[in-house]
Amino acid sequence: MEVVIRKGNIDDLPQVHALIVELAEFERAPLEVTNTLEDMERDGFGENPIYKIFVAESAEGIIGIALYYIAYSTWKGRTIYLEDLVVTERMRRTGIGRKLFKAVAHDAKELGAKRFRWQVLEWNKPAIAFYKSIGAELDAEWINCTLTEQQIQDFTS
Repeated sequence: MEVVIRKGNIDDLPQVHALIVELAEFERAPLEVTNTLEDMERDGFGENPIYKIFVAESAEGIIGIALYYIAYSTWKGRTIYLEDLVVTERMRRTGIGRKLFKAVAHDAKELGAKRFRWQVLEWNKPAIAFYKSIGAELDAEWINCTLTEQQIQDFTS
């Protein structure tokens, strides 16, 4: 099966959103997706886009995505943050994830990023093995911190 990696566009968003929901199910958090197609249109293709996306496309449609954005490190400068890399379950372990990851890495290089960061769940052994195989540093020292929308409201009240 031929797979093309390309920049995503607004017309891809319904299939992209479906893959995001599939990822949430894989990560055992199916009810956590509150992002809508309207949010994704505004935030990725509106007046001030805040994310970019690569898609893996075959004859059957979008079968993988890599969604990322530019961040900034006070120590290093421009950083690419890979928010999610998703390949539909039946197409995993076929090299599509590697191709998507490489596309983001090329974008990081072109943008002059000093760092390329992402997260992986501790139980996702295939992903961890892939990241180790490419020489990535897996850092167990840092703790992830999050405020939910409600917690932001409560904190700022």
